[in-house]
Amino acid sequence: MTDWLDRAKALEELERSQSIARVLATPRPTGPSRLDCLDCEGEIPAARRALGGIQRCVPCQSTFEKGALR
Repeated sequence: MTDWLDRAKALEELERSQSIARVLATPRPTGPSRLDCLDCEGEIPAARRALGGIQRCVPCQSTFEKGALR
């Protein structure tokens, strides 16, 4: 016999797996990374540039992504 807590846990696991799948399905940027941020013109750290296709620093990318969600 399942109770409300078991159903809530199952729903949470389903939502988490769907969220992860959605993020993994998003295409990653490719090509060379910029040395300076597209928005603030601050330097992009070498470790971030090594990922490839990076256009913005972390704070500017976070702001950009939040704007896309609205």
